[in-house]
Amino acid sequence: MSALISARGIAIRFGGVVAADGVSLDVFAGDHLAIIGPNGAGKTTFLNICTGYLKPQGGTVQFKGRDILGSSPRAITRLGIARAFQIPQLFLEQSVRENMLIAAASQARRFAPFARLADIPERGDVEHLLALVDCADVADRKAGELPEGKRKLVDIALALALKPEVLLMDEPTSGVASSEKFTIMDTLVAALRERAVTAVFVEHDMEMVSRYANRVAVWSAGTISRQGPPAEVLNDPEVVRTVIGG
Repeated sequence: MSALISARGIAIRFGGVVAADGVSLDVFAGDHLAIIGPNGAGKTTFLNICTGYLKPQGGTVQFKGRDILGSSPRAITRLGIARAFQIPQLFLEQSVRENMLIAAASQARRFAPFARLADIPERGDVEHLLALVDCADVADRKAGELPEGKRKLVDIALALALKPEVLLMDEPTSGVASSEKFTIMDTLVAALRERAVTAVFVEHDMEMVSRYANRVAVWSAGTISRQGPPAEVLNDPEVVRTVIGG
């Protein structure tokens, strides 16, 4: 099986800190790949490299066989890799629906005046996405008024409006109340499956990893120390000692 994203020999340092030291990692179609590891290990750095926000000092990254290192974040998004950040990136003074229409218009390269966004042909897909992530009921509210859980879901909907093949997420339930996190992830994963989107997510909550990932990669001291199914990786004594604790 050929990989959608294939990283080989990735190396990057920040002063004396080694974030990646010859890392190689593949992402396959249909994956829900969780990247775990200690704080500062280099997990988010990998997402930034794959989406054009950072360029490593060594190595290659290919998407569907095409070299994407050196491409801009916008160009990589247009190729089919979208990104959701730990802190949702929303237009806080605009309504949820307006945020979605802006994303849909951008993806379709429609640069109409703001007042005419409601008339774009993608309006139907916007409404479908809002329903898919359980946000239709807040569509007319300003994004800045939403609780954190809803903001996270709107952020994912914005990313899906860009029609990606792969979505990279940094701690998708960070900042969300513990009573809401499974409901939010259930909604998120259902949306990914409905849109046939492959997912990579950085996560510190091992419950989330064991429940929602089909593969786990352990990033430690700038290297991938272990990867495989969650049941195997999360029970590895070395992973328990260095990452999970207890």
